[in-house]
Amino acid sequence: MRVAFLGLGIMGRPMAANLVKAGHELTVWNRTPGKQVEGAGVGATPAEAAHDAEVVWICVSDTKAVEQVLFGSQGAEESLAEGMIVVDSSTISPSATRKFAERVKARGAQYVDAPVTGSKMGAEDGQLIFIAGGDEAIIERIQPLFHAMGKQVFRMGETSKGQAAKLVMNLQIALIYEGFAEALTLATKLGVSAETLIPLIQASMVRSGVVDYKAPFVLKRDFSPNFPLRLMYKDIHLTLDAAKEVRVKLPALETVEEIYDLAMEEGHQDLDYAATLTLLEKWAGVEVKGAAAS
Repeated sequence: MRVAFLGLGIMGRPMAANLVKAGHELTVWNRTPGKQVEGAGVGATPAEAAHDAEVVWICVSDTKAVEQVLFGSQGAEESLAEGMIVVDSSTISPSATRKFAERVKARGAQYVDAPVTGSKMGAEDGQLIFIAGGDEAIIERIQPLFHAMGKQVFRMGETSKGQAAKLVMNLQIALIYEGFAEALTLATKLGVSAETLIPLIQASMVRSGVVDYKAPFVLKRDFSPNFPLRLMYKDIHLTLDAAKEVRVKLPALETVEEIYDLAMEEGHQDLDYAATLTLLEKWAGVEVKGAAAS
């Protein structure tokens, strides 16, 4: 398929590269010039990249960025035509997604929200999980693209329901990791090493995919960004905003938001969100680490 891929960040660039590997014809665009994908053409603007594409795939940082890429000066909207499909794999506001979809459909194109889970490693390995909202027939039509970049697609319902489900997923990730980080900090303070505790966690009903994925990085004290803290912070705010719109109270997430506020103040925004652990360590006067990091 002819695809315009807009956004070559931590997730977007490997996703685009996997589309090229699968034999799709790609034109890419990135807000910061210089990033390229081997085997893909380069558009100077979103509109230029989207010209004559069958599918316009977006993967950028936030709601405002999606709006700018689609509807800003020289945005992709200028090139939309009857039968084209816009797919957004950013994580953004569900209510804004509905508004964007209406504008896209007014041009005769279709809109699918398809945020992802799987982090940087999943993007590189083509093992992402797509959380899709939109017309079932349209989602089926772009299955070859999903297949090139991921291992599963879950259709959650109509347009915007993919974004809603993604926020619900990230809510759980934030809470689960916070519990893990607090447990490691208290255990260390009480004299139980992380290397001793983690196998116990993984052998018990406390085990989770979040713990399995993050534990090796924590033990090595590797906080390089698989999922930057600033993006999880953004998603926490999106989740709280969506909850407020439908009058749902999220007291645990409100507490975790305070941790992220302080982590941002500490300058950790470009580290992985696992770096929230360092605040707990600072307050407790301990450092969680494995033998490899000693």
